[in-house]
Amino acid sequence: MKTQIFCLVFLFISVAQGLNPKCDTQDHGSTLQVFHIYSQCSPFKPSKPLSWEEDMLSMLAKDQARLQYLSSLVAGKSVVPVASGRQIVQSPTYIVRAKIGTPPQTMLMAMDTSNDAAWIPCNGCIGCSSKVFNTAKSTTFNTLGCHAAQCKQVPNPTCGGSACIFNMTYGSSSIAGNLSRDTVALATDPIPSYTFGCLQKTTGKSVPQQGLLGLGRGPLSLLSQTQHLYKSTFSYCLPSFRSPNFSGSLRLGPKGQPIRIKYTQLLKNPRRPSLYFVNLIGIRVGRRVVDIPPKALAFNPSTGAGTIFDSGTVFTRLVEPAYVAVRNAFRRRVKVANVTSLGGFDTCYTVPIVAPTITFMFTGMNVTLPQENLLIHSTAGSITCLAMASAPDNVNSVLNVVANMQQQNHRVLFDVPNSRLGVARERCT
Repeated sequence: MKTQIFCLVFLFISVAQGLNPKCDTQDHGSTLQVFHIYSQCSPFKPSKPLSWEEDMLSMLAKDQARLQYLSSLVAGKSVVPVASGRQIVQSPTYIVRAKIGTPPQTMLMAMDTSNDAAWIPCNGCIGCSSKVFNTAKSTTFNTLGCHAAQCKQVPNPTCGGSACIFNMTYGSSSIAGNLSRDTVALATDPIPSYTFGCLQKTTGKSVPQQGLLGLGRGPLSLLSQTQHLYKSTFSYCLPSFRSPNFSGSLRLGPKGQPIRIKYTQLLKNPRRPSLYFVNLIGIRVGRRVVDIPPKALAFNPSTGAGTIFDSGTVFTRLVEPAYVAVRNAFRRRVKVANVTSLGGFDTCYTVPIVAPTITFMFTGMNVTLPQENLLIHSTAGSITCLAMASAPDNVNSVLNVVANMQQQNHRVLFDVPNSRLGVARERCT
């Protein structure tokens, strides 16, 4: 079995729209380049360059939407509550190339560890982006019928003629499509007969323009469909988004995974088995363990409470009692009286600071975050903020989310057969 290395994020799929030609070098062997959505190489970067403040506030607003979406998942709801006057907009954070069909059509995909199925916009889709997968040009494309076993694994299946049709919500949007099958090539390894949703209609602004590839634990996820090849094991290393040109990696399969790595147990929530829950037992600021109410960190499958690792959220969110305790401990250690705010960041400084480390204490594993994983700085260096926030106050959130900024420059290993998650420091750029 070949080691697969390629990049992480939500997975957005594109046919005609690709990377900046200057960045569009050929992938070699089993390695795919990964780019941040805001990098100069990405076709998804804003058409007009954002200021640092606009950039941070934009990512923070999308995080609010993401947290509402995740909270709805753990609560067992199908529709996400939306703040008055605001659309929930989901966005990818990192993009990677994949090839779909025969002959292959190159896509840019966004990856999501908190979702299962893959779906892409197909020709004829109403409400989709102009970049679609042309099914007529693939000789290996098939639409699955109502009697296919996979039809029972999609949400709200119905029969349209002989096709298996599914309907589902994503964020504040709804999508409908035909359950389909085709060859998907990741790096140099083709995966024949991969089952995905071929979108025929979308509404709302939450749907990734060019599709989604799920790395969750459900029956239609990449892990489940490639068990024979990748053994339900993968890891990623996310580079810092501060650098305009970088690549990270997503490595599939047990081969080539780090040996020197500490693990914590993966927990199962029967109501939301796809999410990667872990047992967060404490948080340390500097050398002192913060006094946090145990209920704020406790795993509770009946309510969805607990802590997850998520690839799609940018800034770590803690439920309010936990966040307030950590924030106050951080402020005491910094010892600067003049604390300001920027949007949802409530611990910002306009003078240079010396920040303590923050350590997430999991069962069997501690992850100590240095300043680069804790602080965001303005371009001019005039503002420094603690890059964490409280969970949204307009939903009954019980979920702590370890987000991708805090995961950057770490190898995060998901070993599903052994029900464990490992973290090791690694320079990803």
